[in-house]
Amino acid sequence: MLPHDLPDWLDPSQEAFFITINCLQRQHNQLALPEVWKQLIESIEFRENRGEWKWKLVLAMPDHLHGIVVFPNSFFMKKSIASWKRWLAKENGICWQRDFFDHRLRSAESAVEKANYIWNNPVRAGLVESAEEWPFVR
Repeated sequence: MLPHDLPDWLDPSQEAFFITINCLQRQHNQLALPEVWKQLIESIEFRENRGEWKWKLVLAMPDHLHGIVVFPNSFFMKKSIASWKRWLAKENGICWQRDFFDHRLRSAESAVEKANYIWNNPVRAGLVESAEEWPFVR
């Protein structure tokens, strides 16, 4: 069983999580749309400026998104994402699945592995031939 306590060597303000948030209706493009992407990024940046979180990487697929996120206080992770999802649902009509998936990144190696997974998701899905072609990533 993996320990769930924060490792002693990790600064809590730098604790990173791999996040996956799914739309309720799979196989339907709700996120990989230029106007939705623009609002998604603007809302991320708005909350970053408030100190709520810092997205190191975010990528929208048609029916889900992945990211690597640092929360200054992980206690607020669930509240922050829930509030953000509500706002995006109201503004863009996105229907989200309940909750989200999070995985604490316990090492730099784990973070690199997850970042590569995120970057290559559109390639694996057959949406583009190379990761650099996918426009819905920051």
